[in-house]
Amino acid sequence: MGPTADATTGREAILADLTRIIEEITGDWETGFSGGLQPGTRLIADLGFESIDVVHLVVTLEEHYRRSDLPFDRVLMRDGRYVDDLTLGALADFLHGQLAAAS
Repeated sequence: MGPTADATTGREAILADLTRIIEEITGDWETGFSGGLQPGTRLIADLGFESIDVVHLVVTLEEHYRRSDLPFDRVLMRDGRYVDDLTLGALADFLHGQLAAAS
């Protein structure tokens, strides 16, 4: 794994990508959320994501990373049920694990 792979799949780089993508998605939303996106920011409770927004985010991430095989069900589901919410940090950890394994 060379420096380019480290730069694109490192957790901080992934968190930066996530922050930018989520800011683009929510740019014209009236969320009432302030303080900037952080690893603890929740998609649903803090940003007002609905299920269709999560689907849009998943598709955007697949396109961004050019991977249609990412097992998002591992981070979106627990014990056969959808999770109530998801933080940016948890999503970054998931992506980091998946992308680093593929490098």
